[in-house]
Amino acid sequence: MKNFTFQSPTKFVFGRDTHRKAGQLVAALGAKKVMVLYGGGSAIQNGTLPVVLQSLDEAGLDYVSAGGVQPNPVSSFVYSAIEGARDEGVDFMLAVGGGSVIDTAKAVALGVPYPGDFLDFYRGKKVEEALPIGVVLTIPAAGSEGSPNTVITDESTHIKKGAAGECLRPKFAVLNPELTFTLSKYQSACGISDMMAHIFERYFTKTPENVVTDRLCEGLLLAIKDVAMRIIIDSEDYEAQAALMWAGMLAHNNLCGVGRDQDWGSHALAHQISALYDAAHGAALAVIFPAWMKYVYTEDIDMFARIAHNVWGVPESVNKEQMALDGIAVYEDFLRGIGMPTKLSQLDVPEDGIPEMVELAFALGNQTIGSFKRMTPTDVEAVYRLAL
Repeated sequence: MKNFTFQSPTKFVFGRDTHRKAGQLVAALGAKKVMVLYGGGSAIQNGTLPVVLQSLDEAGLDYVSAGGVQPNPVSSFVYSAIEGARDEGVDFMLAVGGGSVIDTAKAVALGVPYPGDFLDFYRGKKVEEALPIGVVLTIPAAGSEGSPNTVITDESTHIKKGAAGECLRPKFAVLNPELTFTLSKYQSACGISDMMAHIFERYFTKTPENVVTDRLCEGLLLAIKDVAMRIIIDSEDYEAQAALMWAGMLAHNNLCGVGRDQDWGSHALAHQISALYDAAHGAALAVIFPAWMKYVYTEDIDMFARIAHNVWGVPESVNKEQMALDGIAVYEDFLRGIGMPTKLSQLDVPEDGIPEMVELAFALGNQTIGSFKRMTPTDVEAVYRLAL
C-alpha cells in the first residue's frame, strides 16, 4: 500500500424530503448570491427544482438560475454561465441534477475567479481555487457529488477531459432517493454501469497488498449488483434506490482508491465515444469495459479470477484463466440484463470512426493511457476493435 492523504469534507444529508433543506444548507455557509444550475430533465420532471428554489427564498437568499445543461456537458454552456455568474456577483454554485450538472457547476466554479480560459484546468493546469459548491442529487451515477473531479467536452476540439482538485469537493450534497423515482430504466442502468466502472478503475491495479480497499471495492460491487435488477423492475423501490444512491457516492469519492495506482484507461476511451457520438457516459463504459478486460486480463490473471469469484459468483478452479474469462462473461451478461449496450454498433459508432477516437485519446500529447496496462495507440485501437 502506498502513502496517501485522504479527506472527504462534504456534508451528506440523506433521506426523504431532504431537498427541502437546500436553502438552509447554503445559508449556513454564508453565501450571498447563488447560481442554481440544472439540466431540465429530472430536476423538473420530479418537481425538485421548484422546491429547491422555494427553500432558497425561505432562507432569504438571492439567486439566479441557469437551465439546459446537457448530458456530456460542453464548454459553450460553461463559458456562458461563467459570464452570467460574474455579472451577477455569484459567490456560490448549487447544482440540481446528476453528474453532468455537477461537473458543469464545478467548471463554472473554477472559471469565475480565474482570469484565463477555464479549459486550462482541463488541459493540465493545477486546480487551486473555486467558488464553493452544493449539490441536490437527482441521478445516482457519476459520484461527482462527493468527488473532487469534473469532466467537460471542449467543443472546438471534441476533446473530453477531466480536471480535479480538493476545492471542487461539494460543501454539501443532498441525497434523497425519492428524487430518482422518475428516472427511466435506461438512465438507471447507465448509472449502475457508471458507478461500477468507477470501482473497476480503482480495483485493477499493479500496486500490491491493498487488501482493505480490495474488499471495499468488492463489497460495493456486490451491493450494486444485488439491487440493480430491483431498480430496473421497480423504480420506486425506495430501499434499493437508497442503496444505489449511497453506493454511487462511495464508488467515486476515492475511498476505494487510496494507497494504490489507479487505471482510468477505460474512461479515457469511453470519453471519446461520448464526445464524438453523444453516447450516454454509462452506456459507453458498458461497451468499453468488457472489451478492455478481455484485452488486459493476462496482466494479472489472479486478480481477475478473484473478482470473478468474489463478485460474479464464478466457482473457484485451478484454471484461473478460465475463471477470469468466465467472470468477464458474467459481467457482460449482467450489463445486457439491465439493458446496457455492449457493442459499439449499438451506439451507432462505425468501425471507420475508430482512428479518430484513437487520435483524440492521445490529443494532449500523452504517450500511453492507463496504468494497469499502459496502452499505446495500437493497444487502444485493439480495445475499440474488440468492442465492435
